[in-house]
Amino acid sequence: MHDIRAIRENPAAFDAALARRGLAPQSAALLALDEGRRAKILAAETAQAEQNRASKEVGAAKGRGDDAEFERLRALVAEKKAEIAALTAEAAAEDAALTAALEVIPNLPLAEVPDGADENDNVEIRRWGEPRALDFTPVEHFDIPAVKPGLDLGLAAKLSGSRFMVLKGAVARVHRALAQFMIDTHTTEHGLEECWTPVLVKPEAMYGTGNLPKFAEDSYETTNGWWLIPTSEVTMTNFAAGEILDGASLPVRMTAHTHCFRSEAGSAGKDTTGILRQHQFEKVEMVTLCHPDEALAEHERMTACAQAILEKLELPYRTVVLCTGDMGFGSQKTHDIEVWLPGQGKYREISSCSTCGTFQTRRMNGRFRPEGGGKPEYLASLNGSGLAVGRCLIAVLENGQQADGSVTLPAALHPWLGGKTRISAEGALV
Repeated sequence: MHDIRAIRENPAAFDAALARRGLAPQSAALLALDEGRRAKILAAETAQAEQNRASKEVGAAKGRGDDAEFERLRALVAEKKAEIAALTAEAAAEDAALTAALEVIPNLPLAEVPDGADENDNVEIRRWGEPRALDFTPVEHFDIPAVKPGLDLGLAAKLSGSRFMVLKGAVARVHRALAQFMIDTHTTEHGLEECWTPVLVKPEAMYGTGNLPKFAEDSYETTNGWWLIPTSEVTMTNFAAGEILDGASLPVRMTAHTHCFRSEAGSAGKDTTGILRQHQFEKVEMVTLCHPDEALAEHERMTACAQAILEKLELPYRTVVLCTGDMGFGSQKTHDIEVWLPGQGKYREISSCSTCGTFQTRRMNGRFRPEGGGKPEYLASLNGSGLAVGRCLIAVLENGQQADGSVTLPAALHPWLGGKTRISAEGALV
């Protein structure tokens, strides 16, 4: 959500920032609603003052026996009461219209974010590891002999339809081990607090992170009005909703491993084979709540936490800064981390780390009181994948595939697999 006072102070800058996202100017329409709302509020306050004066004079007129003045003043009080009610209702309607207009406008990109139209204009800032030289033609995860016994997409389709998966045996064990490895690494080495959160939330929580109202079609709503979370960013960020945190407690750094649900609206025809794009998946999410002045440093830190997981797993990756045309709705700046998938012969997104400034916390009224006291201020919020478990599974399987159809598993994962080191070509964990 945007601060209307900032738009009043510099409407040209607001429109210029929207233009970088490819959007038309909107400050004039917003300020017209704002002006109408404030005019109604002022008129209501003026009428209230007139009503208060008349109310005081009614008793005096009655006391001195001036019946005509008494009746005039009593009628004036009633008239002002009706006027105040009408003006208050009009102001509330103007306020609702202003909120409805503001809540669907995306966050403003930071000045350092590169301009661009789409993913082709993203800028690579880091690359780690070299894709392994292979003396055979690699295949995608679902075609690796070691994987086939443990990945049953046909059964998943029978149970639930397309974009679901059933994992069995060694593949299921590796998937579980990856999530535990990520959580343990983030909590013991990166200083994040482990959380366990619901996957069903109230609409207010989805609104607070910007998933509603604009992106309702991207998520699933239950018949009783709950929503299935697209990621635990929704739950952990909303820990601050309606709260005033102690400034001395910042930054608050959290992580959670949850099931996540996305409708994948608009993705028809994309990644239809395998498990890259699913309606239900697991993710280890990272969320930070901090002082706005520390947000950029926290963004770099969060990105490094996600990168560290890939480095421990010996998976080559590259990190890019998303351009203005490819950024998410709530982001001021985003780093995407893309892992090398030899089966596809290209890098694919496995983590997205974003700093949102005060965009989300304004929506949910999440604030902190500065150390030493003072007026509460809005928190900055950040979120990032640390990592998407299913996509990490794909990367581990494809990068570890061998010419004989087996899969060699990363050494860092062995302690979470009871010392097992690979999946045989027959699909057994050995």
